[in-house]
Amino acid sequence: MRKVMMFLGVAALAAVAGGVSAWYVNQQIPSKIEYINTSPEHETQLGSHFTAFEESKYPDLTYAAENAVKAVVNIEAVQRVEMPSRGQFGYDPFLEFFGIPQNYGRHGQSEPQYRERKAGGSGVIISEDGYIVTNNHVVDGATKLRVKLNDGRTYDAELIGKDSATDIALLKIDEQKLPTLPFGSSDALRLGEWVLAIGSPYNLQSTITAGIVSAKARSLGALSNNPEDFSIESFIQTDAAVNPGNSGGALVNTRGELVGINMLIQSQTGSYIGYSFAVPEAIVKKVVVDLKQYGVVQRALLGIGFRVINQQFIDEKGEETGIKEIGGVYVASVEEGGAASEAGIRKGDILTHIDGVAINDEATLRERIARHSPNDRVKISAKRDGKVKLFEVTLRNKAGKTELLTKEDIDVSETLGGKFVDANDKMCRELDIRGGVQVTGIKAEGILARARVKEGFVITHINDRAVYSLSDLKKLTGKIHTIDGIYPNGRSASYVLVE
Repeated sequence: MRKVMMFLGVAALAAVAGGVSAWYVNQQIPSKIEYINTSPEHETQLGSHFTAFEESKYPDLTYAAENAVKAVVNIEAVQRVEMPSRGQFGYDPFLEFFGIPQNYGRHGQSEPQYRERKAGGSGVIISEDGYIVTNNHVVDGATKLRVKLNDGRTYDAELIGKDSATDIALLKIDEQKLPTLPFGSSDALRLGEWVLAIGSPYNLQSTITAGIVSAKARSLGALSNNPEDFSIESFIQTDAAVNPGNSGGALVNTRGELVGINMLIQSQTGSYIGYSFAVPEAIVKKVVVDLKQYGVVQRALLGIGFRVINQQFIDEKGEETGIKEIGGVYVASVEEGGAASEAGIRKGDILTHIDGVAINDEATLRERIARHSPNDRVKISAKRDGKVKLFEVTLRNKAGKTELLTKEDIDVSETLGGKFVDANDKMCRELDIRGGVQVTGIKAEGILARARVKEGFVITHINDRAVYSLSDLKKLTGKIHTIDGIYPNGRSASYVLVE
């Protein structure tokens, strides 16, 4: 109430000031006013920099806005969060006196208490039978999902699948003949082209903002800075206003086609300041099709470590490698038995094109490979000893095979439910191990949490298979039965999972 009164007070002062200034201006301006003649015979008076308004030369966004908004939904994600119970602090006679339960279960153990925490986001209907695409971070950890359509109808939603590497998730509601948004082409987007962002910022459903495409193939390190996480960042950057709640909403071209899924903003305040970023349609479509058909993303890998050849690379490695011109990516390592290795690509090669598309940055390289599935073939141009060579590469999955994965081929690191880093050389020497993956964080509901594994634990084997690095961990796909490792104090531990 105080804010409203303050605003009204400012408005009243502004009105008084406006009246005074208007009185002053009226006293200074002559009563006779002559208007500029804008007839053709006097058009030279306007100056050559003025042109007549021609509606056809300006973008008409109404068609796209009025049609696309019907297929954009609001998503409410409900999380069940455990709260500390009174019982954990021991018996309290004061609470007992007032008849307040102390939450004790059997054997004197306190029973956990829960509360619901709600978060919001947006989504896009992509099929008449109720499939909805959104961001993974909108639905991650939710125990219940509710979808509200543009016309006000609400539905419970089922999570079909999600992919943290691209921050895309697929939902399903039980309804037919829904309004949909057709896929456009993110490849066809041009810098400066008008686009619309549609979503539910601050729970303001069906909010539409407009801007232009500011950049393509933008990488921010927002998903992960760890190359072993397979994160794919090749964002469309726009200046359309996007705020909290827009996540998962539609980025639409002037034809009313879906060209991206709005994901994040770059801001020092947490609210929109100048730029927003969307996952391009080319990636969204691939992930959605995989999740719908297989339940998991069929991620193809090239099997190389690389560095972009920019000025920094020239300054640091130019003399050593003999590379003097920027452009392309330098193959710093080749995974033994991987797709690139089997095709004949070697360390020191400079990759320049994939399927005819120039590769001059990390985002473009990752995005071009991310369009494919294991066993797909791509043509790669590379320079070696000053000559251009063409390689036909058969891409592989994270296990180094060409077969497609199934839903049973789980993501081991995600199922474990933790954050991991490679055990450093010093730790390996102290613990007398060849290598391992150290647990730096534990998520609720994961295997590590259920097994009561503590932070700091170094995993050395899973299912009796050696895990020397994050790369080894990422290659595992089978169901987890045993976890072996060692704590920093030297205590070995084994965990057996019983179904």
